[in-house]
Amino acid sequence: MYILDTDRKIWLPLAVALLTLQPLQDALAFPAKLFGYSQHPQTDKQVFGQWIQALERHIQIDTPEGDCHESTFNRCHLRNWQSFLDDLKNRPRDQQLDAVNRYANQKEYILDIDNYGIEDYWAVPREFLYNNGDCEDYAITKLFSLRWLGFPMDELRIVVLQDTNLRIPHAVLAVADHNDIMIMDNQIHEVISHRDIVHYAPVYSINEKHWWIHLPN
Repeated sequence: MYILDTDRKIWLPLAVALLTLQPLQDALAFPAKLFGYSQHPQTDKQVFGQWIQALERHIQIDTPEGDCHESTFNRCHLRNWQSFLDDLKNRPRDQQLDAVNRYANQKEYILDIDNYGIEDYWAVPREFLYNNGDCEDYAITKLFSLRWLGFPMDELRIVVLQDTNLRIPHAVLAVADHNDIMIMDNQIHEVISHRDIVHYAPVYSINEKHWWIHLPN
């Protein structure tokens, strides 16, 4: 996956440059630090074309009727996902997080180049649940699943980061939980606190309306 969808990977020098953009004034639900990195709210979300396109597809694309045995995603497949979420409606919050994480993580990891023929593609749930996907696709489906369950947008962020062990970019879903941040990761079976992960260096995080640069102190 690319750190930004403009065929440019965003590393620390670019992150510093982006700090010159006008900051947001919102006091959001997240604790001040993520993986020990400070957060700096930004306003110009247009740099994230892939994310904006994913949001538009999630809203606009009509899913056709069909049978669950058909080779293209249809409303039968979509109803299976919605039924799974409906069963979670009255569960405790931690059980919802765990179930959504396990549900998405059972999908097969497939690179975008093999799945869609392009280097970077941010898939919406109807695409990921049928085609499988890579790390940001797991995170996107988890985000929309939790939104369906009623989680406020301000508690959710897709975090694009550097895995310092594997030395590759990666993406996870971060969920604010009181004074903690819980991480939903396709590489980790359980939902765990960000404090328990020492090899992730966040670069930026984003939700449906805002985005943040993360810098080491």
